[in-house]
Amino acid sequence: MHVVIAGSSGFLGRHLVTELRGRGHDVTRLVRRDPDTGESRWDPQGGVVDAGVVHTADVVVNLAGAPLIGNPHSKRWAREVMASRRATTDLLATTIAAAPTPPALVNASGVSWYGDHGPAPLTERSDTRGHALLTRVAREWEGAAQPAVLAGARVVLLRTAPVQDRRNPPLQQQRLQFLAGLGGRLGNGRQHYPVISLRDWVGAASFLVEHPTASGPVNLCAPRTPTNAEFTRALARLVHRPAVLPAPAAAIRLAAGPMADEVLGSVNVSPAALLELGYGFADPDVDAVLATGLAAS
Repeated sequence: MHVVIAGSSGFLGRHLVTELRGRGHDVTRLVRRDPDTGESRWDPQGGVVDAGVVHTADVVVNLAGAPLIGNPHSKRWAREVMASRRATTDLLATTIAAAPTPPALVNASGVSWYGDHGPAPLTERSDTRGHALLTRVAREWEGAAQPAVLAGARVVLLRTAPVQDRRNPPLQQQRLQFLAGLGGRLGNGRQHYPVISLRDWVGAASFLVEHPTASGPVNLCAPRTPTNAEFTRALARLVHRPAVLPAPAAAIRLAAGPMADEVLGSVNVSPAALLELGYGFADPDVDAVLATGLAAS
């Protein structure tokens, strides 16, 4: 297959490009600089992309967007997070919709789409609640893909949980924090915190790129979602450090500002669609996910 990938320079994008090329696919990377072989220049903020490249693709993968690691009190950062995802998705979706035979679109999103549901079990059929920053971002992100849906393209929305790998946030910082003896649960620790290993994220994303009929929202998370307290205990055990310094909810709200609801909210989500499609997880629970993530080199 010919796969066009936006956001290929990011941590997940680099690994997905390597995996897809290893599976024998022809990959074209969309870049914002002068292109090399196997690349095509685009400018999503300026509305510029080579329609010929997109129209000849079998699948377009969009992982592009401003980094989620930033100053949570910055309105400018929040605007960039929202605008970058909306602009890239809208440009690719409208370009796909204009193709004589629209290619598939596999577009990034996040489990934050669901918002805080407490302990209630969630699947792709569940609703979205609340107005937390990343919940609002995910709603608009997915909404921007509608032109491709309306044109009849196969559209997959990757509702991704935090990918746990020691080379990349959030585990990169959490590992150092716990090694320093500063780890502990967040708030009361009862909030559910979905996770996924890098190898399962890459495996599931590749599976969905190659699948002939998969469409709609798909949760990319381990089958068993831990609470924050369970995540804390597992990480502490694996780095051989105690985790005895809980962060009170009030302190989190002060430090995290608009992002506090993301930290303290509970998303007890399962990858129902992936399991129904037959994807087999290498790391089905928090212990396996963290062991794999911490062993990465």
